[in-house]
Amino acid sequence: MSYYDETSRTVSYARHDTLEGLLQRGRGLGAQRARCAPKAAAPFVYDGIRQDWTWDSQCDDRGVYQARLIRDLKLSSALAVDHLARDEEECPRAADVLELLALAGSDEAREGLRAYIRMGKHWVVVLQSVADSWPTEWWEDLGDVARARIGEEEELPWSAEPWSRFGIETPGRTFRPRPSLGGLSNEELLALLAAAGTEFNTKIDALRALAGREPAEGLIPLVPSLGPRDGSRPLPALRRAVDRLGALALPAARGWAVDGREWLAGLGADVLADHPGPEALPGLVAELAEQWTARTWCGPDTTARRLARFGPEAADAVPVLWRYWRHTPHSYERTDYLMALAAIDPSALDDAYFESLWDCEERARLLAIASATHNPQTLQRIAELRDDPMETPEVRAAAGARLAP
Repeated sequence: MSYYDETSRTVSYARHDTLEGLLQRGRGLGAQRARCAPKAAAPFVYDGIRQDWTWDSQCDDRGVYQARLIRDLKLSSALAVDHLARDEEECPRAADVLELLALAGSDEAREGLRAYIRMGKHWVVVLQSVADSWPTEWWEDLGDVARARIGEEEELPWSAEPWSRFGIETPGRTFRPRPSLGGLSNEELLALLAAAGTEFNTKIDALRALAGREPAEGLIPLVPSLGPRDGSRPLPALRRAVDRLGALALPAARGWAVDGREWLAGLGADVLADHPGPEALPGLVAELAEQWTARTWCGPDTTARRLARFGPEAADAVPVLWRYWRHTPHSYERTDYLMALAAIDPSALDDAYFESLWDCEERARLLAIASATHNPQTLQRIAELRDDPMETPEVRAAAGARLAP
């Protein structure tokens, strides 16, 4: 059985092959089994709102997964509404699920959130969240409520919407939307990064834009200048932008790795480790095995990505990769284990891809849409994802592309 200590925040998950354990981990197999046993699954579904079963709340996702379970199992959203009034940590999880259920057509979920905004304790967070995800006409009539209640709040709002729309000014905080840099060319983004007068946040936005594009070699000579003033760490998104460069960054990384600045030396060492030579394979296989023995849930995805570069030569790692894929509570890393398996031994992945069409993680669903075997069951599930109003835009678009003639 699972155990959750509210005092120490330690978590022990149920067995990975039980319905409870599968649902705690956000596995697609859990969602499939729950459909066959709604009554047995219901307590575990609601438990996923009451307790935070994500291993890393900054990365792991459960919102769409939980909302879809409530809808598909025809469970009442009333209990989720009740969770809004619980503690500060439980409220956002319940709100996330209810927002999605409302988008899927649940009047009970929609009215439950609107009632909470009128009377609930953490109404500011909930109102900001629905303003970000719902059509404007669903919440703009709550302006009088917001204006009446905002004076009682100690915690300042953190977003521009809906406060600017309601004409609410918050002392000491000015909302200035940061302009998108997505329309700039690589050369323009690199020029911003190179200019001494470019603001800190603008450089971060430029790096984020580059991280979503094809490799920009012009970034390489700029890397040593992209640390903060105190020299403690690189700018956010620099690592992702450098990762896009792949092997192009290797020559420069050898110099970075011996630099006196700790953050640059660490970045260089990571780049070199991400492109291992043949001599590194036995050590990486042993590293993954040691991580499994220690039940290390954060970080083996990096080892898996490095092993994937060796292809079939890394076959000794396959059993441990499968163990991690089945057992890990850190759902965000599950996709990396599956991708490593695909690179090393793709012969037995059909069931895993099909299961991943129900996975809690967007990355897993995207991989499954692209890779699952072409058959009627797969196409039916992909069509469901394409047409699901709770699904992310990226998954819906990928599903539509897979089903296109």
